[in-house]
Amino acid sequence: MKILDRYIAWSILAATFTVLAVLVAIFTFFAFIDQLEDIGRGTYTLVKAASFVVLMLPTLTYQLFPMAALIGALIGFGTLMRNGEVIVIRAAGVSKNRLVLSVLKSAWVMLVIVLLVGEGLAPPTLRMAEDIRGRALNKHGQMPNESGFWSRDGKSYVNIREILPGDRLQDIYIYDFDDLNRLSASTYAEGARYTDEGWILENISRTELDDDGIRARRETEAAWDSIIKPDLLAMVKINPDRLGIVSLVRYLRFLNQNAGDPQRYEHALWRKLSYPLGLVAMVLLAVPMVLRADRSVSVGQRVLIGAMIGLGFHLLNQTAGHLGVVYEVPAVLSAGAPTLVMLAAALALLARTR
Repeated sequence: MKILDRYIAWSILAATFTVLAVLVAIFTFFAFIDQLEDIGRGTYTLVKAASFVVLMLPTLTYQLFPMAALIGALIGFGTLMRNGEVIVIRAAGVSKNRLVLSVLKSAWVMLVIVLLVGEGLAPPTLRMAEDIRGRALNKHGQMPNESGFWSRDGKSYVNIREILPGDRLQDIYIYDFDDLNRLSASTYAEGARYTDEGWILENISRTELDDDGIRARRETEAAWDSIIKPDLLAMVKINPDRLGIVSLVRYLRFLNQNAGDPQRYEHALWRKLSYPLGLVAMVLLAVPMVLRADRSVSVGQRVLIGAMIGLGFHLLNQTAGHLGVVYEVPAVLSAGAPTLVMLAAALALLARTR
């Protein structure tokens, strides 16, 4: 049976990675075309645009893998069916459930590979890509809202209006409170840079309030001891869906400790956690679709069907996440619903397949 498992897995994996290569090539081409309009602005050159697109490849691979898995399973397993090999295997006494197990073993291999790419390689390369583009175009980090990024820092509240490339900040407001929750000091800094020793505020205006009155002073530079670190601020600039599980958990802990709004990040985390089950559901769905189909169904038809289902699953996943945030649906429900629907459909079709 090990030989059978390896043979079926190899057929599906070979088709899946071929489809993945084609999909990534197509989407990479369009991503590069999209960058052409910015070439010539600032210091954004053709080489930097190409570097940006190349560094985006792991993220793109992670996003396209479920669709590639479904299409690849339809092609690989469908080819075995069309050649009569599945019929021979069933005639040799292999049950439907044992055949499904052989198919699922290929899904475990896919899962290990895609998680290594999506959780290990994609987050750092994405940050590098955004940094290259941001530096070249001199673009500020995208802020969560018009008033900038707000955070509690111990007994202080911090408002950062702009996050710049290269671990730099612009327009920082710091409001310090005493033990009685009374405002004790207000600080404004035109900029800040991060060094090995921590944050250094630049061009500072500070106003202190106490029982003796109000005092104002200015400083050129001063150290700022803050729990806010560049890697946490980098997460503010990046779409939560593009962060890894570890980064999301870390940032959610930071938000919960500092009275932040964790909703978008909770939905992103649950989508990440449901990803393995979604990938398994996509591969599992291919089995009844192939076994119930006529042998005359062409490879092109299988690819079209797989592409439509894969695209529909992707759109449903995105829509459910956004609707969950808007209508305040618990993250575990809105993020997991599309995957559960796909898994239920696969199991229902499989139960009705002989």
